[in-house]
Amino acid sequence: MSQRPSSFHESALPLFADPDEARAMALAGPAGRQPSYLRDHRERLRTRFMQGGAQPLPDYELLELVLFRAIPRQDVKPLAHRLLETFGDFGRVVSASPARLREVSGVGEAVIQEFKIVEASAQRLARSRVINRPMLSSWQALIDYCHTAMAHRETEQFRTLYLDRKNVLIADQEQAQGTIDHVPVYPREVVKRALELNASALILVHNHPSGDPTPSEADIAMTRQIEQAAGVFGIVVHDHLIIGKSTEISLRSAGYF
Repeated sequence: MSQRPSSFHESALPLFADPDEARAMALAGPAGRQPSYLRDHRERLRTRFMQGGAQPLPDYELLELVLFRAIPRQDVKPLAHRLLETFGDFGRVVSASPARLREVSGVGEAVIQEFKIVEASAQRLARSRVINRPMLSSWQALIDYCHTAMAHRETEQFRTLYLDRKNVLIADQEQAQGTIDHVPVYPREVVKRALELNASALILVHNHPSGDPTPSEADIAMTRQIEQAAGVFGIVVHDHLIIGKSTEISLRSAGYF
């Protein structure tokens, strides 16, 4: 039986090695050491990050810092650029679905895991600033949280924020996911969950993957349907926020309901 040719001894690799990591270890040589120019580049970039923070770094360098952990012995700058060419910016890269990420050459499970950790950490931090706090007096924190959780998604997501009598956030629940330009929402399900939670008020939120938060006629009609259904039980709909890439629209402030 013929053997598959290989440029390195796969039997010498750890059984848990990611395919990207395996190739990188082979390139690094038998000892698995990084070339000195890679070590120096990584050290310089980490030093710049620790001394100056993330703000001065372009997206590709911030991606490199994340990729360093997933692919320790390989030049990851080309991969960082490929990811940005595919998805557009840092936020869209780390929030892309695993299936879409796998389509990019050089992305393995270790890379996907690091991106999902970054995404979850950002959402957890933003959520900690709004949960169990009065929403109407923490409005900017709420906006920041919604942008972190939804602005870079490639498909529409609809979520409901449930508030108690003091307008404190008691639950943030994803009601539905949809396509790039549509998400199915059922007012009775929104109100049913509000009654289960003994919520007194709601804030509706959904994103527009196009980046433009301008409401559609369907968005406006759905908002009015939920407001009417909730009103039967004395539940107030404070607002419906539509999240775009870099801005948002309040349907209440814009006078749509």
